[in-house]
Amino acid sequence: MPSERQDPPSLSQAETLVGEHQASGIHDKGPYPCLTVLYHPDMTRVGERAILGGLALRKPAILSRLQPKFAPPGEVAGRSLRDPFLSRRPVHISYVDEDQIEIAPEAGVALEVDEQPIDGAAVVSVTALERGLYLTLAHRVVLLLHLVPLRSQYPPAWNLVGDSEAILGVREQITRVGDVDVTVLIRGETGVGKERVAQALHSASRRRERELVAVNMATIPAGTAASELFGHLRGAFTNATANHRGLFERANGSTLFLDEVGEAPPQVQTMLLRTLAEGIIRPLGAHRDQPVDVRVLAATDTDLEQAGEEGGFRSALKYRLAGYEIYVPPLRARREDIPRLAVHFLAQELAQLGEADRMCPPETRRKLWFPPELMLRLVQHDWPGNVRQLRNTVRQLVISGRGADTLRADAAVERLLAEPTVSARRTWAKRNWLDDTVEEARAEGLGTHGLSEETLLAALRAAEWMPSKAAEALGIPRATLYDLMERTPGVRKAGDIPREELERCYRDCDGDLDAMMEQLQVSKRSLQLRLRRLGIRAAATKR
Repeated sequence: MPSERQDPPSLSQAETLVGEHQASGIHDKGPYPCLTVLYHPDMTRVGERAILGGLALRKPAILSRLQPKFAPPGEVAGRSLRDPFLSRRPVHISYVDEDQIEIAPEAGVALEVDEQPIDGAAVVSVTALERGLYLTLAHRVVLLLHLVPLRSQYPPAWNLVGDSEAILGVREQITRVGDVDVTVLIRGETGVGKERVAQALHSASRRRERELVAVNMATIPAGTAASELFGHLRGAFTNATANHRGLFERANGSTLFLDEVGEAPPQVQTMLLRTLAEGIIRPLGAHRDQPVDVRVLAATDTDLEQAGEEGGFRSALKYRLAGYEIYVPPLRARREDIPRLAVHFLAQELAQLGEADRMCPPETRRKLWFPPELMLRLVQHDWPGNVRQLRNTVRQLVISGRGADTLRADAAVERLLAEPTVSARRTWAKRNWLDDTVEEARAEGLGTHGLSEETLLAALRAAEWMPSKAAEALGIPRATLYDLMERTPGVRKAGDIPREELERCYRDCDGDLDAMMEQLQVSKRSLQLRLRRLGIRAAATKR
């Protein structure tokens, strides 16, 4: 069918919507209702968006084959969904009142909301937009109806796939700090792509013409780590039959990326601290220091603060490494990026197998090779292994589906997707397990770096005083949470509690760690370590 054409508007969607809001006396920048393409038969369109400006102004919005216009985030010109199997008759989306939205398809329009067929109309709470609603049209197009902040500009992609607010924040940080010659500590769970962030930081730096030098500290034997990093001279130790240039020397004038830095042996931590402080190295067996010009990037999924309390990682080194910190969010906190990542990996895997044509838009009435239902299952999974696990799963799907008319999950993928998840319907807001008290407290807080004391205490209490879980629930890096804890008078540390109070609490609770944790309101692990240092043996927990 002939393609639809649209003259590019003179203003972006964001600029136009800002103008409309200012004319209405509204000056904020959102967030605003938006439709994001999670699946389309033309898979190149996955990730496109349509800002529902009219709905933001409490005017009804229309969704059909012909409207609204969708475009990649940050681009101006848009196009309709176009798929010939979608109805021209619309789905009407409108506010019933301040707290409810009605989604009403006209007769004959096949629509599912959150995988439930709609016959008549669906009325949902406005808060549902915060977590996102899945809209499936004619079993062929899947959209996410959710809220996004308004942006007139987007940061460079830096070769990172996705446009969720979580990953946009990372891209903005890379842009800000990339050309600043400071150490950067990249934190996040395993598999989130910390090494990609390191490469992006190098690409954004003045050192980009030189090759990035990378090493995984977890794979270097403790006995050879010092030699690998700083080099050695012939005869420095048994079997040192020749001079060896270490990684710092090889990275001179460039960037050195220390992945899994939390696994560095104690001896190497001391040497790293000196190098970072003074910009010099001394190869094993040498008698003179050697200056080096190296920018150090480091990454870890280790809780360095807790490791510092336990004596496994030097706090001084952590502060040297963290000239600036970037937290890479887990995949479950950026679910709207999962389809784009899946399509990205699909294209790579199919190209390797010589089946890249499967990514082309299907012919008229041709059966869909990648079922939209499968994409929805990928979006709803929690992905504890994050992006790395998603990539491996896509590879499994492609290889097991070679030559098939329709891609289907094999037994291995079925087992994976059948694993229990942390309420996928609530994770768009990134506060999956938080109770209502914490939700309300955070809503009344003062922002990411200025959370009220009540908010912070409520999050820690709900997390049973485990900082890592509280940080995830609040959507902030663990380092930021520890900093807030340091500056909040009402938050106690086990190390700060007087021995007399500990002993009294120990007697009152009969040594039960769980009961002591609740009474003292401190981390159970830190409490256990403090008792051990004081020579007080805790009893087994009673529940």
